[in-house]
Amino acid sequence: MDDLAGGSITEDFDGDGLLDIMCSAMNWSSQLRFFRNNGDGTFTERTAAAGLTDELGGLNIMQTDYNNDGWADVLVLRGGWQGVLGRQPLSLLKNNGNGTFTDVTEESGLLRFHPTQTAVWFDYNGDGWLDLFVGNESTREEVGPCELFRNNGDGTFTECAAAAGMAVVGFVKGVACGDFNNDSRPDLYLSRLGEPNLLFRNDGPKTPGNTKGDWRFTDVTATAKVAEPIHSFPTWFFDYDNDGWLDLFVSGYFLNDVGMVAADYLGLPHNGERARLYRNNRDGTFADVTKESGLYKVLLAMGSNFGDLDNDGFLDFYLGTGDPDFSTLVPNRMFRNAGGKLFQDVTTAGGFGHLQKGHGISFADLNNDGQQDIYEVMGGAYSGDNYRNVLYANPGNNNHWIKLKLEGVRSNHAAVGARIRVEIETVQGRRSIYKTVNTGGSFGANPLRQEIGLGQAKSIRFVEVCWPTAGKTQVVQGLEMNRSYKIREGESNVVPVTLASFGFPTPPDGPVHNHGHSTHK
Repeated sequence: MDDLAGGSITEDFDGDGLLDIMCSAMNWSSQLRFFRNNGDGTFTERTAAAGLTDELGGLNIMQTDYNNDGWADVLVLRGGWQGVLGRQPLSLLKNNGNGTFTDVTEESGLLRFHPTQTAVWFDYNGDGWLDLFVGNESTREEVGPCELFRNNGDGTFTECAAAAGMAVVGFVKGVACGDFNNDSRPDLYLSRLGEPNLLFRNDGPKTPGNTKGDWRFTDVTATAKVAEPIHSFPTWFFDYDNDGWLDLFVSGYFLNDVGMVAADYLGLPHNGERARLYRNNRDGTFADVTKESGLYKVLLAMGSNFGDLDNDGFLDFYLGTGDPDFSTLVPNRMFRNAGGKLFQDVTTAGGFGHLQKGHGISFADLNNDGQQDIYEVMGGAYSGDNYRNVLYANPGNNNHWIKLKLEGVRSNHAAVGARIRVEIETVQGRRSIYKTVNTGGSFGANPLRQEIGLGQAKSIRFVEVCWPTAGKTQVVQGLEMNRSYKIREGESNVVPVTLASFGFPTPPDGPVHNHGHSTHK
């Protein structure tokens, strides 16, 4: 795909065990495109066959299972950066389970007209149905409060942001969901461009047991100390140090010119906006550990996501960089998590420093070899600033891994929000690895199947799953490393899943990155 800025999803849309790719671009004439994984290192475009030819535009896309039928649906977000001209609808595309999708936006109650490029699916009220929060972009000329759509469980949604205290007005560029205080209720973080960011704690209903109304979120930004950076864009919660508490990353998004990026590389003074990494203090507050972690940098990130590049059990992340200016061509950046203590810039070592503007990013094991590959949508915002999307193939390592597909029963079927703990035996002793089921960062979508690195584990002692609705913990034993499993809520029998692995074709000129090779679609 060769187009402008857009979003990406890697997901098994047809249930064959192979991760497919869906990608979008922001231009109204740009076609949403669907590529089916053939299981041999190639993909076949099935956009028309899937009934998607009328779906145009979309700066960001993400998958969900809004109706709990086991098939991954798609949300398309439009209008970001465009102010009054961004009064465009989003689209909810229902997966029919037969290789086709149906646009159900209007009948579901999600037809609205505000500029946005960021949203998150989460079960905020614990009723087993995924709700939707949409972060809108407000300006002086275009004021549109953020929206919270409660899932009614019948294919429709009810907007209730104001009642829940979430009708935020601001230029929202990123939304992240995570249970930062481990109270089994998902909280929200909003990244806003040019004004303080916001952390909202989910306080539940005023009336105990009421899942339909009087739900409240409380702004705890000041107490938590997570308002910066003032100019920010992508954001996410992740447990980067594996202590069982979610931490928070927010990337800065301001510079005068590309010279500031060069100055930052050289350690020279500048006034560009730097990223922030907040470590969870486990008491409702966060500590700014940006400097000691090696991330106090001008990153100018747009698309972004996290995964485990080397399967060591510590989450790494990749940033797509740039801004609309044609001259802002700066390297995309990859950071490796070194034992939960600091992040190493492995952009050059891994061959990730693509100079074109990077947007939707997905970490996913596309060839089922146990190693996460990276798919990135490229291109800028203005006509002519287009570029081909990129697939980085992971050459592999000797660390172990496990894949877990969780299926909710009382909880939402996709198990979004479920917390996973994998305890392993190592030469040094026991170690726990933590992961929450979601699609990753706020601009790009990883698969809902969880791909978890285990490092040099000797064995898996157990897997623990805390399900989001019941809040109950399920412990599973007897799992083997380098295998895939399906875990169903409340059932003791875990189902092994056989996934055939395969290689990617080598480009005619041979591998072009130390990390693997880049295949353009």
